[in-house]
Amino acid sequence: MRRRTGAAMALLGAARLAVALVPFRLWRGSLGLATDRLPGTDEQTEAARLARHVERAAMRLPFATRCLPRAMALSWLLRRAGVAHALIFAVRPAEMRADGDALHAWVEVAGKRILGDLPGPWHVTLRLGDAARN
Repeated sequence: MRRRTGAAMALLGAARLAVALVPFRLWRGSLGLATDRLPGTDEQTEAARLARHVERAAMRLPFATRCLPRAMALSWLLRRAGVAHALIFAVRPAEMRADGDALHAWVEVAGKRILGDLPGPWHVTLRLGDAARN
């Protein structure tokens, strides 16, 4: 368990640096994973477990991480595990942007949000990867 949290900590740091220093076009292809089948129960359980490791790792870092680096770190862990998922970028409707953040990112597995579950509404602007939908 500590090893996975440690790996998540390293990936959170890498994601934070990528967002700050590397153009989006160079790291966008590393996010999300599309397959021709929906993730099974075991894969969904593993995805939820990895999401908890990312959240735990974020709490232990000496710097703050926002939704995008967290979603990126989880996406990289899920790709390594071969779990189909989508990383979603979204924006709040214009009339609701006064309070809180206007932008958000989250990860879905089998259509269920497993990381970054903030109340909406959100307008999806980009969806990277995805599982087959039945």
